[in-house]
Amino acid sequence: MDISNRTVLLVGATSGIGLELARRFAGAGSTVIVGGRRADLLDRIAAEGFATAVRVDVTDRDSVDRARDAVLLAHPDLDTIVTMSGVMIPEDLRDPAHFGDAERTIDTNLLGTIRVIDAFTPHLIARGAGTVITVTSGIGFLPFPAMPSYAASKAGVHAYSEALRVQLAGTGVEVAELVPPAVATTPEHARINPRALALADFATEVMDLLRTEPTPHEILVRGVLMHRWAERDGTYAELVAQRSQGLAMLPSRQ
Repeated sequence: MDISNRTVLLVGATSGIGLELARRFAGAGSTVIVGGRRADLLDRIAAEGFATAVRVDVTDRDSVDRARDAVLLAHPDLDTIVTMSGVMIPEDLRDPAHFGDAERTIDTNLLGTIRVIDAFTPHLIARGAGTVITVTSGIGFLPFPAMPSYAASKAGVHAYSEALRVQLAGTGVEVAELVPPAVATTPEHARINPRALALADFATEVMDLLRTEPTPHEILVRGVLMHRWAERDGTYAELVAQRSQGLAMLPSRQ
Protein backbone atom coordinates (compact mmCIF):
# COMPACT_ATOMS: atom_id res chain seq x y z
CA MET A 1 0.00 0.00 0.00
CA ASP A 2 1.49 3.33 -1.06
CA ILE A 3 0.63 5.59 1.89
CA SER A 4 2.17 8.68 0.28
CA ASN A 5 -0.59 9.53 -2.19
CA ARG A 6 -3.86 8.19 -0.78
CA THR A 7 -7.05 10.07 0.02
CA VAL A 8 -7.96 8.64 3.41
CA LEU A 9 -11.05 9.00 5.59
CA LEU A 10 -10.54 7.93 9.20
CA VAL A 11 -13.84 7.72 11.07
CA GLY A 12 -13.54 7.98 14.84
CA ALA A 13 -10.12 9.59 14.68
CA THR A 14 -10.51 12.59 16.97
CA SER A 15 -8.16 11.18 19.59
CA GLY A 16 -5.86 8.29 20.48
CA ILE A 17 -4.84 5.75 17.87
CA GLY A 18 -7.08 7.21 15.17
CA LEU A 19 -5.69 10.73 15.44
CA GLU A 20 -2.10 9.49 15.53
CA LEU A 21 -2.64 7.41 12.38
CA ALA A 22 -4.30 10.39 10.70
CA ARG A 23 -1.18 12.43 11.45
CA ARG A 24 1.05 9.66 10.11
CA PHE A 25 -0.90 9.40 6.83
CA ALA A 26 -0.78 13.17 6.42
CA GLY A 27 2.91 13.25 7.25
CA ALA A 28 3.55 10.62 4.56
CA GLY A 29 1.89 12.84 1.95
CA SER A 30 -1.67 11.53 1.82
CA THR A 31 -4.78 13.69 1.84
CA VAL A 32 -6.53 13.00 5.16
CA ILE A 33 -10.16 13.50 6.18
CA VAL A 34 -10.90 13.08 9.88
CA GLY A 35 -14.40 12.08 10.99
CA GLY A 36 -15.75 12.10 14.52
CA ARG A 37 -18.74 12.76 16.71
CA ARG A 38 -17.53 15.68 18.86
CA ALA A 39 -17.62 19.06 17.17
CA ASP A 40 -15.18 20.64 19.66
CA LEU A 41 -12.51 18.05 18.92
CA LEU A 42 -13.08 18.35 15.18
CA ASP A 43 -12.60 22.12 15.33
CA ARG A 44 -9.29 21.66 17.13
CA ILE A 45 -8.17 18.96 14.70
CA ALA A 46 -9.11 21.04 11.66
CA ALA A 47 -6.61 23.64 12.84
CA GLU A 48 -3.82 21.07 12.35
CA GLY A 49 -4.26 21.35 8.61
CA PHE A 50 -6.04 18.14 7.65
CA ALA A 51 -7.92 18.33 4.34
CA THR A 52 -11.34 18.07 5.98
CA ALA A 53 -12.89 17.42 9.38
CA VAL A 54 -16.43 16.04 9.21
CA ARG A 55 -18.92 15.33 11.95
CA VAL A 56 -20.26 11.77 11.97
CA ASP A 57 -22.06 9.63 14.52
CA VAL A 58 -21.63 5.99 13.51
CA THR A 59 -24.70 4.96 15.54
CA ASP A 60 -26.91 7.14 13.29
CA ARG A 61 -27.33 5.98 9.68
CA ASP A 62 -28.47 9.43 8.54
CA SER A 63 -25.38 11.02 10.07
CA VAL A 64 -23.15 8.49 8.29
CA ASP A 65 -24.89 9.15 4.98
CA ARG A 66 -24.57 12.94 5.38
CA ALA A 67 -20.88 12.56 6.14
CA ARG A 68 -20.41 10.33 3.09
CA ASP A 69 -22.09 12.85 0.81
CA ALA A 70 -19.99 15.72 2.17
CA VAL A 71 -16.75 13.79 1.91
CA LEU A 72 -17.35 12.52 -1.62
CA LEU A 73 -18.41 15.97 -2.80
CA ALA A 74 -15.13 17.44 -1.55
CA HIS A 75 -12.98 14.39 -2.30
CA PRO A 76 -14.37 12.35 -5.21
CA ASP A 77 -10.99 10.56 -5.41
CA LEU A 78 -11.41 9.04 -1.92
CA ASP A 79 -9.75 5.62 -1.99
CA THR A 80 -9.21 4.53 1.63
CA ILE A 81 -11.68 4.13 4.50
CA VAL A 82 -10.53 3.44 8.07
CA THR A 83 -13.24 2.60 10.62
CA MET A 84 -11.83 3.60 14.03
CA SER A 85 -14.97 4.31 16.12
CA GLY A 86 -15.25 2.31 19.32
CA VAL A 87 -16.26 2.32 22.96
CA MET A 88 -14.85 0.11 25.71
CA ILE A 89 -17.06 -0.30 28.79
CA PRO A 90 -16.66 -2.67 31.78
CA GLU A 91 -19.75 -4.82 32.40
CA ASP A 92 -20.89 -6.94 35.32
CA LEU A 93 -22.83 -9.80 33.73
CA ARG A 94 -24.35 -10.68 37.10
CA ASP A 95 -26.26 -7.40 36.94
CA PRO A 96 -28.95 -7.19 34.20
CA ALA A 97 -28.43 -3.41 34.18
CA HIS A 98 -25.33 -4.02 32.06
CA PHE A 99 -27.50 -4.52 28.99
CA GLY A 100 -27.58 -0.83 28.11
CA ASP A 101 -23.80 -0.77 27.94
CA ALA A 102 -23.83 -3.93 25.85
CA GLU A 103 -26.25 -2.32 23.37
CA ARG A 104 -24.15 0.82 23.12
CA THR A 105 -20.97 -1.19 22.59
CA ILE A 106 -22.38 -3.40 19.85
CA ASP A 107 -24.13 -0.46 18.15
CA THR A 108 -20.94 1.59 18.04
CA ASN A 109 -18.23 -0.98 17.50
CA LEU A 110 -19.89 -3.54 15.26
CA LEU A 111 -22.94 -1.93 13.68
CA GLY A 112 -21.13 1.40 13.43
CA THR A 113 -18.38 -0.29 11.44
CA ILE A 114 -20.94 -1.88 9.14
CA ARG A 115 -22.77 1.44 8.61
CA VAL A 116 -19.58 3.17 7.54
CA ILE A 117 -18.54 0.34 5.23
CA ASP A 118 -21.99 0.16 3.66
CA ALA A 119 -21.96 3.91 3.01
CA PHE A 120 -18.68 3.91 1.08
CA THR A 121 -18.48 0.46 -0.52
CA PRO A 122 -20.45 1.45 -3.67
CA HIS A 123 -18.05 4.34 -4.26
CA LEU A 124 -14.97 2.16 -3.90
CA ILE A 125 -16.41 -0.56 -6.14
CA ALA A 126 -17.26 2.04 -8.78
CA ARG A 127 -13.65 3.26 -8.67
CA GLY A 128 -12.42 -0.28 -9.20
CA ALA A 129 -9.75 0.19 -6.55
CA GLY A 130 -9.45 1.14 -2.91
CA THR A 131 -8.85 -0.06 0.61
CA VAL A 132 -11.08 -0.65 3.62
CA ILE A 133 -9.25 -0.89 6.95
CA THR A 134 -11.29 -2.17 9.87
CA VAL A 135 -10.04 -1.93 13.44
CA THR A 136 -10.49 -4.81 15.86
CA SER A 137 -8.41 -5.62 18.95
CA GLY A 138 -6.27 -8.27 20.52
CA ILE A 139 -9.22 -8.61 22.91
CA GLY A 140 -11.26 -9.93 20.00
CA PHE A 141 -8.99 -12.99 19.97
CA LEU A 142 -8.12 -13.21 23.67
CA PRO A 143 -11.07 -11.89 25.72
CA PHE A 144 -10.79 -9.56 28.69
CA PRO A 145 -13.66 -10.92 30.84
CA ALA A 146 -14.38 -7.55 32.46
CA MET A 147 -15.37 -6.14 29.05
CA PRO A 148 -17.37 -8.93 27.43
CA SER A 149 -19.37 -6.95 24.88
CA TYR A 150 -16.26 -5.12 23.73
CA ALA A 151 -14.57 -8.47 23.09
CA ALA A 152 -17.67 -9.80 21.31
CA SER A 153 -17.96 -6.69 19.15
CA LYS A 154 -14.34 -6.86 18.05
CA ALA A 155 -14.59 -10.58 17.33
CA GLY A 156 -17.64 -9.71 15.24
CA VAL A 157 -15.73 -7.06 13.29
CA HIS A 158 -13.00 -9.62 12.62
CA ALA A 159 -15.51 -12.12 11.20
CA TYR A 160 -17.21 -9.37 9.20
CA SER A 161 -13.86 -8.25 7.77
CA GLU A 162 -13.11 -11.79 6.64
CA ALA A 163 -16.48 -12.05 4.88
CA LEU A 164 -16.14 -8.59 3.34
CA ARG A 165 -12.76 -9.47 1.88
CA VAL A 166 -14.17 -12.55 0.20
CA GLN A 167 -17.25 -10.75 -1.11
CA LEU A 168 -15.17 -7.88 -2.55
CA ALA A 169 -12.71 -10.20 -4.29
CA GLY A 170 -12.36 -9.19 -7.92
CA THR A 171 -13.61 -5.63 -7.40
CA GLY A 172 -10.18 -4.10 -6.82
CA VAL A 173 -11.10 -3.18 -3.24
CA GLU A 174 -8.84 -4.72 -0.62
CA VAL A 175 -9.73 -5.27 3.04
CA ALA A 176 -7.18 -5.05 5.85
CA GLU A 177 -7.83 -5.53 9.56
CA LEU A 178 -5.80 -3.56 12.09
CA VAL A 179 -5.49 -5.49 15.37
CA PRO A 180 -4.10 -3.26 18.16
CA PRO A 181 -2.88 -4.56 21.51
CA ALA A 182 -3.17 -2.34 24.58
CA VAL A 183 -1.80 1.04 23.49
CA ALA A 184 -0.97 3.87 25.89
CA THR A 185 -2.65 6.84 24.25
CA THR A 186 -2.16 9.12 27.28
CA PRO A 187 0.31 9.29 30.18
CA GLU A 188 -2.50 8.09 32.45
CA HIS A 189 -2.98 4.99 30.29
CA ALA A 190 0.74 4.29 30.53
CA ARG A 191 0.62 4.63 34.32
CA ILE A 192 -2.35 2.27 34.67
CA ASN A 193 -0.95 -0.32 32.26
CA PRO A 194 2.86 -0.23 32.10
CA ARG A 195 2.78 -3.07 29.58
CA ALA A 196 0.81 -1.03 27.06
CA LEU A 197 2.64 -0.20 23.85
CA ALA A 198 3.65 3.43 23.44
CA LEU A 199 1.41 5.18 20.90
CA ALA A 200 4.28 6.48 18.77
CA ASP A 201 5.91 3.04 18.59
CA PHE A 202 2.60 1.42 17.70
CA ALA A 203 1.89 3.91 14.91
CA THR A 204 5.38 3.54 13.43
CA GLU A 205 5.02 -0.23 13.28
CA VAL A 206 1.53 0.01 11.77
CA MET A 207 2.63 2.34 8.99
CA ASP A 208 5.60 0.10 8.20
CA LEU A 209 3.28 -2.91 7.95
CA LEU A 210 0.84 -1.02 5.71
CA ARG A 211 3.69 -0.39 3.27
CA THR A 212 4.17 -4.16 2.88
CA GLU A 213 3.36 -5.48 -0.60
CA PRO A 214 0.76 -6.89 -0.81
CA THR A 215 -1.10 -5.19 2.03
CA PRO A 216 -1.45 -7.79 4.81
CA HIS A 217 -4.94 -9.07 5.54
CA GLU A 218 -4.20 -8.50 9.22
CA ILE A 219 -2.01 -5.67 10.49
CA LEU A 220 -0.35 -7.35 13.47
CA VAL A 221 2.26 -5.43 15.44
CA ARG A 222 4.64 -7.56 17.48
CA GLY A 223 2.87 -6.69 20.73
CA VAL A 224 -0.40 -8.31 19.64
CA LEU A 225 0.98 -11.62 18.38
CA MET A 226 0.61 -13.34 21.76
CA HIS A 227 -3.09 -12.46 21.73
CA ARG A 228 -3.74 -13.30 18.09
CA TRP A 229 -2.13 -16.72 18.25
CA ALA A 230 -2.89 -17.76 21.86
CA GLU A 231 -5.11 -20.69 20.86
CA ARG A 232 -2.59 -21.94 18.31
CA ASP A 233 0.26 -21.60 20.79
CA GLY A 234 -1.57 -23.34 23.64
CA THR A 235 -1.46 -20.30 25.92
CA TYR A 236 -5.12 -19.28 25.64
CA ALA A 237 -6.46 -20.70 28.94
CA GLU A 238 -3.54 -19.40 30.96
CA LEU A 239 -3.78 -15.90 29.50
CA VAL A 240 -7.57 -15.68 29.93
CA ALA A 241 -7.11 -16.73 33.56
CA GLN A 242 -4.60 -13.93 34.02
CA ARG A 243 -6.97 -11.45 32.42
CA SER A 244 -9.79 -12.64 34.65
CA GLN A 245 -8.08 -10.86 37.51
CA GLY A 246 -9.47 -7.72 35.93
CA LEU A 247 -12.92 -8.69 37.23
CA ALA A 248 -11.80 -7.20 40.53
CA MET A 249 -12.28 -3.77 38.96
CA LEU A 250 -16.05 -4.24 38.85
CA PRO A 251 -17.84 -2.41 41.68
CA SER A 252 -19.73 -5.55 42.80
CA ARG A 253 -16.43 -7.42 43.27
CA GLN A 254 -14.77 -4.81 45.42
